[in-house]
Amino acid sequence: MNTKSERNILIFLLAFLGLGAIGGGGALIISPSGKLLGGLPLSILERSPFTDFLVPGIILFIVLGLIPCLLVYALIKRPESKFAGYFNFFKDMHWAWSFSIYVAFALIIWIQVETIYVQGVGWLQTFYMLYSITLVLVALLPKVRMFYKG
Repeated sequence: MNTKSERNILIFLLAFLGLGAIGGGGALIISPSGKLLGGLPLSILERSPFTDFLVPGIILFIVLGLIPCLLVYALIKRPESKFAGYFNFFKDMHWAWSFSIYVAFALIIWIQVETIYVQGVGWLQTFYMLYSITLVLVALLPKVRMFYKG
């Protein structure tokens, strides 16, 4: 597999995550009762600080939706950003690569918090936990790292 193919896998993973989270988060913002998502019951929020799905929907939409979609653009075009560079803990890497790792960890945190509040693990949590691990592993592939070096 060549460098561009491996990079394209990273881009695809972020795009899939972003578009799915925009859809899911958008549905929760439009319908905080959860009815747009097949009648997601408000009762699953009983152990959470939320009375409806509005705030979780906004977080999902922005953190796991918009940011990954913006990263798709940034990974392709590799723009400079002093602001993003300030938060880049991997100074030898392009900030967009670093942020793809951050998004994977944000997804891990999201799933962990969700399982704590829901007090259960379903197929969707398992899928996205494995997805986040895959995202990290693809970003850490040597050819991908070399592509986004400095």
